[in-house]
Amino acid sequence: MHVAQVGSGASSSRWSLFSVENVSARALGAIPPPMLVLLGVISLQVGAAFAKQLFTTAGASGVVALRLTFAAVILLAVWRPSLRMDRKTLAVVAGYGAVLAGMNVCIYQAFERIPLGAAVTIEFLGPLAVAVIGSRRKLDIVWAVLAGTGVVLLARAEGGLDWVGVAFALMAGALWAGYILVGAKLGSRTSGGSGLALGMAFGALVAAPFGIAEAGTALLDPAVLIAGLVVALMSSVVPYSLELEALRRMPPRVFGVLMSLEPAVAALAGLLVLGEMLGGWQWVAIGCVVAASVGSVGSAKGGDGKPDDAGPKDTGAN
Repeated sequence: MHVAQVGSGASSSRWSLFSVENVSARALGAIPPPMLVLLGVISLQVGAAFAKQLFTTAGASGVVALRLTFAAVILLAVWRPSLRMDRKTLAVVAGYGAVLAGMNVCIYQAFERIPLGAAVTIEFLGPLAVAVIGSRRKLDIVWAVLAGTGVVLLARAEGGLDWVGVAFALMAGALWAGYILVGAKLGSRTSGGSGLALGMAFGALVAAPFGIAEAGTALLDPAVLIAGLVVALMSSVVPYSLELEALRRMPPRVFGVLMSLEPAVAALAGLLVLGEMLGGWQWVAIGCVVAASVGSVGSAKGGDGKPDDAGPKDTGAN
């Protein structure tokens, strides 16, 4: 964190910020890593359920614009990234932001049309595909078939799903796969959270025109702004912070297994917060995708016997 040092006031501010940071680090350090991941997943999915309640006021794209804008402001304030970068790094940051914005616009459009749990389950095919395609193990064919079976069951279960919503969820999944690949490049070309902050800011710029076109002046309503800030905290700032801390203290493979619970948590959030009822076969379908993801990540081993980091462990999709 870069803090200006101008006179005694700035020095006091610096120590205050560091004190808050140290207190936060100690508090997070007292929580077991698996619990950090689960808390992050719950925050993310409850935040998504809360965001869906704003669609009637600000529209799906409007909520995305608010979420990314507030998240960018917070991350920029925390990390204070330098804007000095070479062209290749700038291209990676811009690509990351564009994929992030597209992924969120698509999944929120899906949320508007189909239940939260169904949308996240379909979207989860993206990172699962990255894990399966990047693997040389024949067993992953079984996991791919199981995941595909789950999505077919989900789409064809009693009551069915809106196919436009399904298409948006599939596009979000494809963009999530791209997000993982671009995110790896971002991590190699930037340090700390500076790349995330700049990418989030670029994503906010990309999403803003869509949000303004859909919601217009509703985005300036104080109640909508406060709600957008809450969504940004619950769906971006809190889960990202918890997951980063967890990754420092646990193997990526274990992290990936825990993240595989996202579709089930999303379904529960949709049920408890939004009253979205799912049929028995739809729960079976979600279970198939969760089992496929856990199986793919949990059994992943590299050629040297070390955990394979290709599993669906990257977040930020919803």
